[in-house]
Amino acid sequence: MENLLKEDERLDYLLAESLRIIQSPSVFSFSLDAVLLAKFAYVPIRSGKIVDLCAGNGAIPLFLSARTDADIVAVELQERLADMAVRSVGYNGLNDRIHIVNDDVIGIAAKIGYEKYDTVTCNPPYFPAIEASEKNIKEHVAIARHEIRLNLEQAVQSASELLKQGGKAAFVHRPGRLLDIVTAMRANRLEPKRIRFVYPKEGKEANTLLIEGIKDGKPDLKILPPLYVYDTNGEYTEEVRLLLYGQDE
Repeated sequence: MENLLKEDERLDYLLAESLRIIQSPSVFSFSLDAVLLAKFAYVPIRSGKIVDLCAGNGAIPLFLSARTDADIVAVELQERLADMAVRSVGYNGLNDRIHIVNDDVIGIAAKIGYEKYDTVTCNPPYFPAIEASEKNIKEHVAIARHEIRLNLEQAVQSASELLKQGGKAAFVHRPGRLLDIVTAMRANRLEPKRIRFVYPKEGKEANTLLIEGIKDGKPDLKILPPLYVYDTNGEYTEEVRLLLYGQDE
């Protein structure tokens, strides 16, 4: 164990999947958004090829590995986060199915293959590039959350370049960027097919958007039922509990 973890890292549980993941409070820990995207996205059940862009510490590939036997490529720009992902994948004995690529999302198709993947998932940076006065935000967190090295349009373009015709791309973002993401998807041959809004609780505004498109698909958009994270007592709703803890919780 002492060779597995570095600095302030810890080994957390992914309870529903019976897996473990390396996290760091000062560098990176995945959020509920990663869980929601991994469970929302279409994945081929058996053989197939998947790419996860902006993979962070590898949470989404690990979640997906419990849903599919497909090969998964995870692309993460930041070396420290990619290294955490590599060690988590190895710890869970998934090196034959999950492959971590420490590289830029922009132009990644030229390196791992154009139009050869069935599914692409992406949890991109949500916020505009931060000003110099805000540079006190930790660099790892700033790059993951802010459009410093990758913006929404670039993420969508890379997803489209990777996908086969008829392949599916799924993104998680903020509802305020809905028109931006739909515009970017259509500009890159990704026709939006499913949208789901996530709400902190009933009566509150949505704070998360899940959207999936098909490459060269026909227009036919479905708005799925809302997902509420907390009930009136401030506890996780049954649906979210199942996502996080599995059937036995």
